[in-house]
Amino acid sequence: MKRTLITLMLIAFCSVNMLWAQEKQEEKKFSTVVDVPTTEVRNQESTGTCWAFAGTSFIEAELIRLGAGNIDLSEMFTVRHAYSQKALRYFRLHGKGNFSEGGQAHDVLNVVKEFGFIPESAYSGNEYQSDFHIHREMVKSTKAMLDQIVKNPNRVITPVWEESVNGVLDTYMGKTPKTFTYEGTETTPAAYAEKLGFNTEDYIELTSYSHHPYYKEFNLEIPDNWSHDLYYNLPIDELMEVMDNALMNGYSVCWDGDVSEKGFSHRNGYAVLPASKTADMTDSEIAKWEKDVKKAEKKVSQKGKEPEVDQALRQLTFDNFETTDDHLMHLTGIVKDQKGTRYYKTKNSWSKTSNKMGGYLNMSEAYVRLKTVAIMVHKDAIPKEVKKKLGL
Repeated sequence: MKRTLITLMLIAFCSVNMLWAQEKQEEKKFSTVVDVPTTEVRNQESTGTCWAFAGTSFIEAELIRLGAGNIDLSEMFTVRHAYSQKALRYFRLHGKGNFSEGGQAHDVLNVVKEFGFIPESAYSGNEYQSDFHIHREMVKSTKAMLDQIVKNPNRVITPVWEESVNGVLDTYMGKTPKTFTYEGTETTPAAYAEKLGFNTEDYIELTSYSHHPYYKEFNLEIPDNWSHDLYYNLPIDELMEVMDNALMNGYSVCWDGDVSEKGFSHRNGYAVLPASKTADMTDSEIAKWEKDVKKAEKKVSQKGKEPEVDQALRQLTFDNFETTDDHLMHLTGIVKDQKGTRYYKTKNSWSKTSNKMGGYLNMSEAYVRLKTVAIMVHKDAIPKEVKKKLGL
């Protein structure tokens, strides 16, 4: 009896080890296809300013490509100016616009175009005695002010309303410097950007939706496009071609998309599409999210491939709010797994210690094909034939 028990224990032990070894063998191994030089992963902390971190990281990669070196730019310099611009737009629309922490890649370009940029060392954007960035109180209190101002309680809008709102923002974030010292010389943010060779006119945004004509510009109807900037519209095959051409030729891509899929797992360092549509999957609590991700990933490996993504599926998920502009990140390369599936190496802004890949994750080609809302790239990163169709 004792020998039988020991035998059963040994069999169980060996079985567990065989299963463990099998699981280890099934772990994805990635090989690099192309890698675009960029700066270190940074942390947006407790703010909804992914757009500023992704856009700034994109600019930093461009500065490396342009030969200006590895420079740490201040995201909060851009954020502070953007809040003022949002407040003015919100006021002009009588409180009917969007005043929140969110934004788009062009918000970074718009600030740079008007004000330039500065190194992180010249502006921290934190005057509220916190060890990390957190904007909830500031944004909610500022929006409450704006909501009262647009109600026009005096029956005449006072000329100091904008100064009052900016006073609140300055109290929390600090006034942005008009000049700073760079390499022993006093300069302005605009002169600094010009000296480093960054030109905002070299960059455009593109999207891919069939409810507007292709190869034309349109106002993309997403809440965080508060400035109503225009995006060029491409069929999805050509949008993917732009991303591939950019990365293969040393240009990175600023990416805006949806991260609400159960196959998106920053913690595990990957994003895949479930083999079944998310509409057919039951909802789960946050505590079960990672479990659902693993199930989705398992279904993908069992099928051997992810679902086919066409223009119709993209439009369907956009129209039914299954694809929304949740998050902006920075595409800096392409990798392949051992089965040959392509992934886009993606720099996130949730800190270097947020996952086992140092703050990066790999998004599958199918995931990117379905869940990309928009991208920003250098005009020269666009294939010639596509540029011709766009009239660039």
